[in-house]
Amino acid sequence: MQIIAGKWKSVIIYHLMAGTQRFNDLQKQMPDCSRRMLALQLHELQVDGVIQKKVYPVIPVKTEYSLTDFGQTLRPVITAMETWGNLYNQRATHQAAVD
Repeated sequence: MQIIAGKWKSVIIYHLMAGTQRFNDLQKQMPDCSRRMLALQLHELQVDGVIQKKVYPVIPVKTEYSLTDFGQTLRPVITAMETWGNLYNQRATHQAAVD
């Protein structure tokens, strides 16, 4: 559980489930996450073997992030979290309408 315990790690994994992403693409999808925090969370996920970072030798530098095979094993966990979140939001919306 520690591997995805960071505030943004599950969100990063969720976005990478759709495919390879560049840093700026992830940043745009997570505007409330600072660049520094995103970089830190990406680094931790990389160290834990959940994601891989590919740097292309071009100028300007092109960097892409993707899930490793180990990271792909988290897909059912992240999908279950998404399903639970959707149900929670529906319940909260219904509760607000009742109140």
